Amino acid sequence: MTLKTFLRAFGILAVILTLIPLIAADYWWIRMFDYPHIQLTLLTLAALAAYFLRFEIKSWRDYAFVGVLLICFLYQFVKIMPYTPLVPLEVGEPSENVDENSGFTLLTSNVLEKNKEYQKVIAEVQSIDPDMVVFTETDGIWLNEIEGALASEFPYRVNIPIHNTYGMLLFSKLKLINPEKRFIVDDSIPSIHTEVELRNGKRFRLHAVHPTPPMPQENPSSTDRDAELMKVALETRDSELPVIVVGDFNDVAWSQTTTLFKNVGELLDVRVGRSLYNTFDATSFIMRWSLDQIFVSEEWRVHEIHAGEDVGSDHFPFYAKLYLQPELAEEQKPEPATEEQLKTAREQIREEKQEPENN
Repeated sequence: MTLKTFLRAFGILAVILTLIPLIAADYWWIRMFDYPHIQLTLLTLAALAAYFLRFEIKSWRDYAFVGVLLICFLYQFVKIMPYTPLVPLEVGEPSENVDENSGFTLLTSNVLEKNKEYQKVIAEVQSIDPDMVVFTETDGIWLNEIEGALASEFPYRVNIPIHNTYGMLLFSKLKLINPEKRFIVDDSIPSIHTEVELRNGKRFRLHAVHPTPPMPQENPSSTDRDAELMKVALETRDSELPVIVVGDFNDVAWSQTTTLFKNVGELLDVRVGRSLYNTFDATSFIMRWSLDQIFVSEEWRVHEIHAGEDVGSDHFPFYAKLYLQPELAEEQKPEPATEEQLKTAREQIREEKQEPENN
């Protein structure tokens, strides 16, 4: 096979991979193509560069190929551009005179249930010293290890240890008010919902989630994941308190589902205008995506965010320092959800209710 034939074959593949996620279906083998926009952007750019450097563009086939590949590149790049400094910050920085007691630090960490390097996770928490930590994929062993080392530092805790890779723990130095353990779409997939009181006495609403991914060994469709996120989104849009939604979404920030969740919930993404902060897969240098999310309502400001260190998991921890400044909310108020977006969200919830139990 010649280089030109190989590049043209890649161009056809790039078009197919670009079009697949546009199909309005929730099968795992379709939704998985929401993920690799970063990789496709780089590969398409490399193919374009190779074609220009190696061959003269003179026939209609050459122009057609370059045109199609350029369209694919632009589409892929536009998908990930918001997660670069090329666009304005969606969640701004706090004012210089911000009240320190209006801020707190938040860490979310998918520890990987089968991971036995408990001390790495504990050491990372102690090094960062956050005010709140959401641990996911935590069973009884993880609870014993973490609670034994950190209980004295975090007086407020919500524990849902489950041996199915969906256990969840919430450890907090801030007061939790009426914390709830919920199983939104499945009695084995928990989430945590609570009011939190900051050191200045102001309160906000926290939702910690870890929906099931669309994978053949987990769930052949994204119906459950999408429905759980839409139910949380409808709740956040009606909240009278400032909101934070955190956790492993099992979905990338730029996917159709996450974008709809953000629009319906009228939330902001702390990544936009900053960086990708890819947290999964920590075991791969190339195939990495932003699966761990922190979304906030317009009252919040971001002082700092970053991915954490290797803790032996397939996820890096994800950290943010946030300040509650409702007086600045109008500067970054999200667009209201459209009727079409609300209709789509409610349809996704209805689809989950109609889905056979053994699906």
